[in-house]
Amino acid sequence: MRNIIGKFNDALGSLELKEPSLYYNTLILGEHGAGKTNLACRIRDFVIDSGIPTFYIDFSDSNEEDIEMRYKDQYFNYIRYEETEEFDKELDKLIAERKHIYMSASPSYFDTSKRRVKSRLTKTIQKQELLDNYYYFLHDIENLNGFYVQFSDFLLYMLSFSKLSKYGITFLAQPHKTFENTNIKLMFTYLFIGKCSNLDYFNTASLNNLVKNRFLYQYRTQYPTLLFNDIKTHSVDINENYIEA
Repeated sequence: MRNIIGKFNDALGSLELKEPSLYYNTLILGEHGAGKTNLACRIRDFVIDSGIPTFYIDFSDSNEEDIEMRYKDQYFNYIRYEETEEFDKELDKLIAERKHIYMSASPSYFDTSKRRVKSRLTKTIQKQELLDNYYYFLHDIENLNGFYVQFSDFLLYMLSFSKLSKYGITFLAQPHKTFENTNIKLMFTYLFIGKCSNLDYFNTASLNNLVKNRFLYQYRTQYPTLLFNDIKTHSVDINENYIEA
């Protein structure tokens, strides 16, 4: 089990992924080159070792040849999202076989012109077979503008993830100014940490000076207070992930 993923800078010991990591949601914020992909890989390895299929959605719409080699292990199954019957059949086949899925998708498929109608991409991501059985990764690094312009649709599918039946989600993003909006902080506080009274539990400005593969690690303690469990924060260096030969 590849569950030792880093070491604490401000405390003794290593950062170890344990069973609750499969059910709790994770938000990874960092500048370009900060090591977000590396950290996501470490989490993906742990999920795979736990026998749970992964659904990795790359909103950068990457070509297969442009995807980092660290993803291209024996579990890598690439598909590009299209609004076609052929795509639907290919995706359904992968889901039926419980394969790990790497789906490249353009945010342009989020259509908000019809405010009361979900886009076909949103419906695809919300397939009940995926929500019930898969651990999600949402990779949004290079195409932030296209993603957040379609924010009403973004809210629709993000809120659906709060109803994941079994497993969680890892969301990767740049420390975009969008995350400094109080309402957005409240939504991510609910989705990724749990109900919390402190809207400043992450501050995107504090991420700008971190060295590569160093992250602020936050978790909720198991000791309840009158209102909310306390949130602890640590500085952690994540081990570099290399594909095994």
